[in-house]
Amino acid sequence: MKRRLLFILIAIFAATTVAVALAPKPGQSQETQTPKPKPKPKPKPKPKPKPKPKPKPKSGAEAQSKSKPKPEPLRDSTVPAPSPAPSDKGSGGKSESNPANALPEIEMVWVDGGTFRMGSDDSDAKSDEKPVHSVTVSDFSIGKYEVTQAQWKAVMGENNNPSWFKGDNLPVECVSWDDVQEFIRKLNALTGKRYRLPTEAEWEFAARGGNRSRGYKYSGSDNLSSVAWYTDNSGSKTHPVGTKSSNELGIYDMTGNVWEWCQDRYDSDYYSKSASTNPKGPATGSNRVNRGGSWDYFARYCRVSYRCDYAPGSCICILGFRLAL
Repeated sequence: MKRRLLFILIAIFAATTVAVALAPKPGQSQETQTPKPKPKPKPKPKPKPKPKPKPKPKSGAEAQSKSKPKPEPLRDSTVPAPSPAPSDKGSGGKSESNPANALPEIEMVWVDGGTFRMGSDDSDAKSDEKPVHSVTVSDFSIGKYEVTQAQWKAVMGENNNPSWFKGDNLPVECVSWDDVQEFIRKLNALTGKRYRLPTEAEWEFAARGGNRSRGYKYSGSDNLSSVAWYTDNSGSKTHPVGTKSSNELGIYDMTGNVWEWCQDRYDSDYYSKSASTNPKGPATGSNRVNRGGSWDYFARYCRVSYRCDYAPGSCICILGFRLAL
């Protein structure tokens, strides 16, 4: 009986212990026993950009200085402004001529008229140099030097220099007979003079020394190197005008440096039918006469009687010219 009562008491005690352990704590409900999921953190709101302060209105003087362009610096009052160059309608507007007072001086040598024997019967003469014949020319003037690049640019425009070898005091070259006619037209318009190319007879008379001729083979000497730039001494280029000795009339470079255009048409047979006074060449013919030899030619081509010819449109670095009046 006592054991049975003991078991009953032990059972009651155990049941009470379990009940106490499972009973909720004060302030805690049944629902809280089940863990709830953690809430996701809310994203932090991005701060709104602060509005930029409006610029303060500028004073009237500042506003005017921004709206107007800066004035160009004033030209030195001691330097005269260049005169406007006359328009050049004939060249298609590609270049303009300079005013006449900007032209470098074109020195001319007066040549008294006279009679001379034109051509050559020497053993090295070509057939078109024959027959030797008597020719009379009237007074004229001829350029002391070949026309330089500075003179060409002064007339044709600073950016118009066709020369292969560059230098203001070098002879202008790579100019055709047609180009030269345009140069002369513009030059005469600027100066009021009547420049032209020399005739072939005038050229040879002046190259021989005119009435002061001493009968030299080249213009001014029988020693070619003393009066000319040619194949043997040129270094394959042109040289400043007037750096060799002159001929009997004080004219430079009529032999060598560059071939010089003449006004005449070329005819290999012309000497057999030429006029005896102031001949002007044949009335017909496609090519124009060149005289004097050049930096790229041998001595035999530099004789005062040697004749050469090119088409009037030819532009080669051996071709230049000098003026006559």
